[in-house]
Amino acid sequence: MVVNLHMANSPTIQPRKQYPMFQNAKKTVVFTVVAVFSLLSPTFAGAAPAIQQWQTANGARVYFVPAPELPIVDVRVMFDAGGARNEGKGGLAQLTSGLLNDGAGDLNADQIAERFGDLGAQFATAAELDSATVSLRSLSKPEVLQPALDTLALILRQPTFPQDAFERVRKRMLIGLRQQQQSPDAIADKAFDKAMYGDHPYGAPPLGTEESLNALTRDDAVNHHSRYYVARNAVVAIVGALDRAQAQALADALVGKLPEGEPAPALPKVNDLTASQSVNIEYPSAQTHILSGQPGMSRNDPDYFALYVGNHTLGGSGLVSRLSEEVREKRGLSYSAYSYFMPLRDRGPFTMGLQTRSDQADEALKVMRDTLATFVEKGPTAKELEASKKNITGGFPLRIDTNKKIVDYIGMIGFYNMPLNYLDAFIAKVDAVTLPQIQDAFKRRIQPDKMVTVVVGRSAAQK
Repeated sequence: MVVNLHMANSPTIQPRKQYPMFQNAKKTVVFTVVAVFSLLSPTFAGAAPAIQQWQTANGARVYFVPAPELPIVDVRVMFDAGGARNEGKGGLAQLTSGLLNDGAGDLNADQIAERFGDLGAQFATAAELDSATVSLRSLSKPEVLQPALDTLALILRQPTFPQDAFERVRKRMLIGLRQQQQSPDAIADKAFDKAMYGDHPYGAPPLGTEESLNALTRDDAVNHHSRYYVARNAVVAIVGALDRAQAQALADALVGKLPEGEPAPALPKVNDLTASQSVNIEYPSAQTHILSGQPGMSRNDPDYFALYVGNHTLGGSGLVSRLSEEVREKRGLSYSAYSYFMPLRDRGPFTMGLQTRSDQADEALKVMRDTLATFVEKGPTAKELEASKKNITGGFPLRIDTNKKIVDYIGMIGFYNMPLNYLDAFIAKVDAVTLPQIQDAFKRRIQPDKMVTVVVGRSAAQK
């Protein structure tokens, strides 16, 4: 099936984003000891951290890693309340997240900002496709940490969603939508997700549409918060200079008074594509943007490591990947070509992409498709596999070398119910991947004849 669309004129070009996320960048005063925080955490140098896990009395799951070397505490509270929970009200999860610190209890937005600012604490909210996250970084001194936690707990428990703030945040999101309409990259992303997932929640734009945003009401945000910002739908990740008892007290102070509630229900199953589909969008950009892919894998996918390591060779290792070699080095068709899996609660997208001159878009797309077909048929060479393993495992220590990275990881581990030894076993699992495993996984999971392809650029409708 081929769909042709025509978009407004704009020369704006932006790099490909995996998913456009509306993030609330409200942060308070930056610590005066930022330089200290940027240092490597000696606790984890050369070894993955041991994760402690428990559950609060009202059902929130807590994941904790002690890190006594630096006098700071990082906290993430993640709710299964992302864009996939919009339930037909596009943009609702992002709008609700963006309103959280515009008022809580008897505090208004300015008073909340002043509280965090006076303490030198950092606070932020974000809503992505699967999750909505509230983050706090504070010094670990009780006289600083406790009032910061009290304020955050109030925000989680009693946001007031002021009507004037609701209108302001909605207006900001509408402006964001209009900016996306001027970006061929964002246009391609939206068309790609819609063509791949159809009516599944992963197919809807997280930021919504002008129609869906204009239809939202304050009550929608209140109801979304009441339904999803509950203890049994929450994961708390803590890394910092605390012992176990202090971490338990922190978690109880933060989410112990949230309603118990219920976990979010399972999402609809992502269906396989039954045929290839091409979406050509005419757009007067200097470069033609091409995306091609299909539903890929979930976070707990049994083929995760075979697909992850295999893709590192195919298109995940930058300029030395197979795709880059064929598209850029041999033919000079694009500055870069890439592929990646984006694992989610269910199967997130497998995506290949590139940008090229419009007059060579057909050739670049053919090379990309041929490279994938060859890789699915034959897999990587032994030399390529060895290089990929060395690159992945050699860089792994840098992925867990700060408290911030650790708290992000353990939040992900908790949110997706991944094994507690995920970080500790990561290198061994990568090293254990074999050529036959990659060939088998790609042949079973990737069908080159059933791909969604989106082309955004000049004369795309004629391609």
